[in-house]
Amino acid sequence: MEVNGPNVRKYLERFIAKPHKKIRLKKFDTGWVKHEAFKAKSEEEAKQFLKDLLAKDRGDLAAAQDILAASRKYGILIVLQGMDTSGKDGTIRHVMSGVNPQGCQVYSFKVPDAEDHAHDFLWRYEKVLPERGMIGIFNRSYYEDVLVVQVHPERMEDLPAAIGPDVNGFWEGRYKDINAFEKHLVRNGTVVLKFFLNISKEEQKRRLIDRLSHKEKYWKFSYSDVTERQYWDQYMAAYEEMLESTSTAYAPWFIVPADHKWMARTFVAEAITSAITGLNLSYPEFSEEQIRYFSEAKKQLEEE
Repeated sequence: MEVNGPNVRKYLERFIAKPHKKIRLKKFDTGWVKHEAFKAKSEEEAKQFLKDLLAKDRGDLAAAQDILAASRKYGILIVLQGMDTSGKDGTIRHVMSGVNPQGCQVYSFKVPDAEDHAHDFLWRYEKVLPERGMIGIFNRSYYEDVLVVQVHPERMEDLPAAIGPDVNGFWEGRYKDINAFEKHLVRNGTVVLKFFLNISKEEQKRRLIDRLSHKEKYWKFSYSDVTERQYWDQYMAAYEEMLESTSTAYAPWFIVPADHKWMARTFVAEAITSAITGLNLSYPEFSEEQIRYFSEAKKQLEEE
């Protein structure tokens, strides 16, 4: 299975949203754990196995990022989507903890402001795309413009009636715009990796209760997390439609089992590392004249 060139590890394939195929999220196991972990004698042993694997992946990712930055041939765009408490922030923090901060930028997009609404819906995302040699992470993304506003149409920007959401085919048009946008990025050297952190409603409830049971976690809680649960089925329907419409051969969606945080983080780390190493990048080559220059510079420094 190819994702923008790299070979993705076999076990990741089962969680790719196949292009042009119907998606039913109930068929994707939110509690799946990498099969090797099942050999563990206890849940704690399985968790330790996954922690060790994640540590290895972080080291591999740091090495891959170094070559990515040195070659400057490709940029990496990582898109993270998921329901509240699905672990987007934690995934970024744990997976990317070993990379060079100078080579990685994270953007969390808030509610669009007046300037954003004065432009097309992709405008504010285009401004912060990663350059070649860089990793860019979108914590939520332009996909919010086909998810939240479908569930809450009252939050839609005030578009002219002739092109607004009441026009037949409006959402299909946005899906086409996103697909064309991502195809343009891929053609111009950006690898697009998209992860939907697939958490169950029961696990979300458990995490919300946990936040409300520890004072040091109160800051993470927003009452909207509770009110949005009332729209769970609508969100699942919107996600299924979005995944069906925008998972492509050049930029497929990974539907990540996210009920176990360490599994989700390991999954994402392995997918990103596979994508970068699969590009078969190498450090820049230098001419004999440049190498002689470096040798002279080294000699000069040693003789100081």
